This record gives sequence, C-alpha cells and structure tokens, in this order.
Amino acid sequence: PSPRSFQLNGGSEEALRCEIEELRQKDLALDQEIAQLLSEGYSLEELDKHISLLHEYNEIKDAGQMLLGKLAVIRGVTTKQLYPEYDLELSD
Repeated sequence: PSPRSFQLNGGSEEALRCEIEELRQKDLALDQEIAQLLSEGYSLEELDKHISLLHEYNEIKDAGQMLLGKLAVIRGVTTKQLYPEYDLELSD
C-alpha cells in the first residue's frame, strides 16, 4: 500500500477509535443515569414502560405532523398557520 492509503486507513481507524470512545462514554453516562433513577426508587420495568410510552407518543406525534403537513399543502398554507385552528402550541 502507498503511504497515502495508509494515512487514510490510519485516519479512519483513528476516527473509529474516537467514535468507539464516545459511544463508551455515552454508555457509561446512561448507566450512571439509570443507577441514579434506580436509587431514587424507580424500577427497570417502570423505566421501560416510560420509554415505551415515549416511543408511542413520538410515533403519534410524527403521524399528526405528517397529516398537518399534507393538509397545509392542500390548503396552500404553512403548517404553522394551521396550529391556531386546532388549538396547538408551536411547542407541540
């Protein structure tokens, strides 16, 4: 291999090492957060249920946003303009 291809491989290896280290740090931070929640009296089952409910909420919200977007296109307005009509907050 040429020195240039070695540098690219070395660079990508270094980038992968950095990414792996970042993922390890995130994993450690999540483990610490879980330990904190457990020490506050939460159970893993309760945390799993909350996570499941958050996923469900996000899926429903995404579907609602998609429908609002399609309605906005049909009416020729922005999605933002539809929010007051449906009593939605911009933060919703």
